Amino acid sequence: MAEPDTHPVGDNVFLQRAYKLSTTEEARNLYDEWASQYDKDLQNEDYAAPKLAAESLILARGDIVQDGSQQLSAVKIMDAGCGTGLVGVSLARFGARNIEGLDISPGMLDIARHTGVYGVLEEADLSKPIARLDNSFDAVMCVGTLTRGHVGPNVLKEFVRIVKPEGLIVATVLDDIWEQDGFRTEVNNMRDSGQVSALRADVIGLRTTSDVGGRLLVLKKL
Repeated sequence: MAEPDTHPVGDNVFLQRAYKLSTTEEARNLYDEWASQYDKDLQNEDYAAPKLAAESLILARGDIVQDGSQQLSAVKIMDAGCGTGLVGVSLARFGARNIEGLDISPGMLDIARHTGVYGVLEEADLSKPIARLDNSFDAVMCVGTLTRGHVGPNVLKEFVRIVKPEGLIVATVLDDIWEQDGFRTEVNNMRDSGQVSALRADVIGLRTTSDVGGRLLVLKKL
């Protein structure tokens, strides 16, 4: 369900609709309609977030980014809001082979299935509890889903719940909603209560042509 930040959204009708979503049903319908041309649209937007997020996971694990490596081969990863699988493909460049994906859109999941990089793909509404056991994953990725009209900051608690102790959460958050929608407050509360350490929460460009627009959030579960 990932989608890039654009300021303004330009003439892409799907992006315009994405920024006005208010219900789960609207989101599911939009992304089902968009699925077949989604990757092409994001390529046209010079969308950089999947690559940045995958590389940030490697760096947070204390490794050096090496394309074509097997650095993530033993890492069990949840891709929450996986959309068409762009993040999974980026992770697979570094040897990831144990990736599960969740998304609200069956149409998006159909496209992700054709990437061949996911062991499990399931429809899920991230505004509700995630149907996974506590301490199940080494890492949780959530790229492009924490944006206008999508999923609120409470999902961060679910990510912390399902990741293992010392596990990592890598997420992008649209900068416009970082404070406004309570993401900064939620991160601060979890940090202050000793649940996580915040390794990164800096402003990044979600396009290759920009250095602004999003926040790259990297949390480690304590």
